[in-house]
Amino acid sequence: MKLNRFAKFAWFVVAYHVFVILWGAFVRASGSGAGCGSHWPTCNGQVIPRPEQIETLIEFFHRVTSGLAGVFVIVLLVWAFRRYPKASFGRWMAVLSLIFVIVEGGIGAALVRFELVAGDTSAIRGLVVALHLVNTLVLLTFLTLAAWHASGREHAVRVKRPGTAWMLGIGLAGLVIVSTAGAVTALGDTLFPAESLQAGVLQDLDPTAHFLIRLRVIHPMIAVAVSVYLLAIAGVLLETKANVRVSSSIRALRIVIALQLVGGLVNVILLAPVWMQIIHLLLADLLWIILIELAAELLTEEQVVETG
Repeated sequence: MKLNRFAKFAWFVVAYHVFVILWGAFVRASGSGAGCGSHWPTCNGQVIPRPEQIETLIEFFHRVTSGLAGVFVIVLLVWAFRRYPKASFGRWMAVLSLIFVIVEGGIGAALVRFELVAGDTSAIRGLVVALHLVNTLVLLTFLTLAAWHASGREHAVRVKRPGTAWMLGIGLAGLVIVSTAGAVTALGDTLFPAESLQAGVLQDLDPTAHFLIRLRVIHPMIAVAVSVYLLAIAGVLLETKANVRVSSSIRALRIVIALQLVGGLVNVILLAPVWMQIIHLLLADLLWIILIELAAELLTEEQVVETG
């Protein structure tokens, strides 16, 4: 299906935010979170710093790209208001996207201002990282729905499918838990790197280990359980409404889940190298986007307009 200009831009905004998310993970994994000190919105007290170390350059680039993300959402909002009527779904998705991109920036600023970066191992940092991840997923939800709505689904209306809604809701909630645990686990991999697989296992089994280390055991178990659930409901949903869009989304869902499980195993074996953490996060974001689009398809149908 050929996309109009607004739909293409909306999907670009989704893709761009995924890039910003991945770069943010690189900032954390490379230990560059304190590259601009505790200054925000300036970097080391300067609007445009002269970086003397690579960490400053990495963090400053993240701030610039994050700022552009906000600009793109504002453009999306203005365009949606010009395109859609008052109180329409498209307008609401754009408004909510702007709200949560502002919250996203606020959480990022809090991490910097309260120095919850670099080598900080406090529980409060783990909590803020988890909240950051949840807000990111909510933001991606509204951006994805805005792009989906613009992609030939502007006449779709909600339908009552309580069974389907519950199945999808449980899957989405499970994915939030897995992703949140994964974000905190990745933080632990950065702060407490293992020298070998054996050393990592010994760390995980130590009852006195830091809570970030203990999550390395819990996260994979939750991930496998949620993956099995999503694969199970994928078969059920395929029979519920197997149109072309739904079938394509379910195939993509299955592929990404399989890749994510393999990626998680490789990540553990290789002791969570930065590049593998980025790939693992990319797959998680793609899985979330696909599941949101699948839910939108299954819980809506084309409005029939009678003429004559």
